[in-house]
Amino acid sequence: MRWRVVVPVAVLIALVGLLGYGLTRDPHTLPSAYLNRAAPTLALPSLADETQAVRLADMAGRVTLVNVWASWCVACRSEVSELAELSETTDIPVVGIDYKDTRDEASRWLRRFGNPYARIAFDESGSTGIDWGISGVPETFVIGRDGQIKDKIVGPVTAEVRRKRLVPLIEQLKAES
Repeated sequence: MRWRVVVPVAVLIALVGLLGYGLTRDPHTLPSAYLNRAAPTLALPSLADETQAVRLADMAGRVTLVNVWASWCVACRSEVSELAELSETTDIPVVGIDYKDTRDEASRWLRRFGNPYARIAFDESGSTGIDWGISGVPETFVIGRDGQIKDKIVGPVTAEVRRKRLVPLIEQLKAES
């Protein structure tokens, strides 16, 4: 009889503890197997000119932001101004990866909402997204001078994420020799 009371109470306490832990976590912070490892290769055709290639290797030795976005992504609209502000204030290039999209829709989206990107790679099939471990868009990666992924933001870059998380990290990485 006693176990009939103890077991449900113990299960309830465990569930409340797990729920409490889950509610205190930052939803923009997800573990990534790529953190502090070399960024996957990026060599895709340019969105603007399919005869040109966009390569992450061209940014070697520079702190770089890689932002995965798509014209069909509603959340991507909200981060355009934040990415532009980040690029201007920190003087780092933002490389966009247009993910599972069409050239026409992406170009129309950029004309409508603005273009914060130094370069835009076109990943129509989504294969590069798989290499980078993309679970959805938008996702943003901070790449250090050493070519390693230093941070991953899941979801849109907000003003708070830009000010409190990205700018301090970027300034730290830029200061490192």
